[in-house]
Amino acid sequence: MPKDERIISEMLEAIERRKSGDPETSYTARLYAKGVHKIAQKVGEEAVETAVAAVAETNERLARESADLLYHLLVLWNAKGIAPGEVWAELERRFGTTGAAIKEIRKKG
Repeated sequence: MPKDERIISEMLEAIERRKSGDPETSYTARLYAKGVHKIAQKVGEEAVETAVAAVAETNERLARESADLLYHLLVLWNAKGIAPGEVWAELERRFGTTGAAIKEIRKKG
C-alpha cells in the first residue's frame, strides 16, 4: 500500500501512543489533558485557518493548514472512540447520493 494510503493509520497509531505521554513534552498528550472540548475547539480553529488559506494564501500554506486540520480531526476521532472505518462507511453510504437527498435524510433523523 502506498504511503499516502497508510498515513491515516500511521497517524492514528502515533496519536494512540502519544495521548498518554507527558503533556510537557507531547502536544498530543497536552490536547488530551485539556479534554475533548479543547480538541474540538482546535478542530474549529484549524478549519478556519484552512479556509482562510484557501482563499487568501498559497497552495503550500493550504496544504500545511490542511495537514493541521486532519491531525486535529484524527485526535478528535480518537478521543471520541470513532474509528476511521465508521467515517469511510458513512462516506460510502453517501456516495452517489445528492447533497439535497442527504439533507432530507438528516431532517427526518
